[in-house]
Amino acid sequence: MVLKRFFSTKSVSGSLASFGLLVLRVAISAMMLTHGLAKIANFSTLSPNFDLIGIGGDLSLALVIFAEVFCSIALILGFLTRLATFPLIFAMGVAIFIKHAADAFTVKELALLYLTVYVVLLLTGPGRYSVDRAVWR
Repeated sequence: MVLKRFFSTKSVSGSLASFGLLVLRVAISAMMLTHGLAKIANFSTLSPNFDLIGIGGDLSLALVIFAEVFCSIALILGFLTRLATFPLIFAMGVAIFIKHAADAFTVKELALLYLTVYVVLLLTGPGRYSVDRAVWR
């Protein structure tokens, strides 16, 4: 019976779907957090060459760090989840279409994967196991 339900074509809902969203949010955000923390550690080295959208290297890098660190922490907690995905979606769009525009697909692939997950989280929300659920219930 358990195997039949596991392989069923019915959509998953409720607790199981919310647990899946929790795992997705935490895993992708923890991975992105490592990118942001590395940028903080190397801010002065990275900032001179980080002006990808014409607003200056320091500001561009600071905005990316905000997205990769603070928005990732918000996603881990499930706090303002949909709002937190916007800066991350924008940052991944810049990475794909500006920074790596001329690069091979294999170079863009990781940013595309992150972008896909952030769009999924934007569309689905955080699920049941989140600060958003507790606050906005």
